[in-house]
Amino acid sequence: MMSNRSRQDPSRNAFRDALTRTADSTMRAHPLGTWLMSGAASTAEALGHAGFDWLLIDMEHAPLEFTDVLHMLQAVECGGAASIVRLARNDATLAKRALDMGAATLMFPYVQSPEEARAAVASIKFPPLGTRGFAAMHRASRYGTWSEFGKRANEATACIVQLETPEAITRLEEIAAVPGVDALFVGPGDLSAAMGKIGNLADADVRAALADCARRANAIGMPIGIVGPTPEMVSEFVAMGYDYVAIASDLGMMMRQAGAFIAALDKVQVSTNAGGPY
Repeated sequence: MMSNRSRQDPSRNAFRDALTRTADSTMRAHPLGTWLMSGAASTAEALGHAGFDWLLIDMEHAPLEFTDVLHMLQAVECGGAASIVRLARNDATLAKRALDMGAATLMFPYVQSPEEARAAVASIKFPPLGTRGFAAMHRASRYGTWSEFGKRANEATACIVQLETPEAITRLEEIAAVPGVDALFVGPGDLSAAMGKIGNLADADVRAALADCARRANAIGMPIGIVGPTPEMVSEFVAMGYDYVAIASDLGMMMRQAGAFIAALDKVQVSTNAGGPY
């Protein structure tokens, strides 16, 4: 007898579904995620059970190799959240490897132009839509048991491009118009750095730029996401118009709570930081 999971349509993309099912009152209107920085599969699985809609496995700033990513993808699936893998760079070979091991949604960092967005999309689609190299025996094809993998795999993949500089934001509409871009994501930390306000997400100019991104993406109907360090700041991003949001990271939440516990036991005031660690 086949399990319920085996009967699920492998061509469906869980992250894309989370973005489009906002009319369902049982779903969050703004899918909530967090960053996985620790590299621990158990943490990845636990945070899925905790109730996050999506979890991002970070290959850009965390010390993860592809074997680690494989184990974390398996763990996230067990926990029930949608998985996203952020690659270390916009690279077709890295994309191919992540996709073959079952990553359906990829985030490409530091996309500066429509040309770079087109390269990202091409790397996750088989011809004629793209240039992804084909193999049939891997986790993405369910080890050869998904008979329509070659015909339908393009339906299963989603592309998120990350805007991290004022130059990229200037071209937001052009980048969003590239066929195959499913969502945008603003990196507030890198944007603040590029604006000369490194790490200061509370700066008025940074906030104005973030609000402008959400407004313009909303105007063209392109989903846009962002990450923030605290529930209060994430709520502000939702009010700006961001469609999906992340709160901190596994390590960020652990360190913040550890600091709060230690401060409570030492009977000292917890220091506040408008930005704070992710």
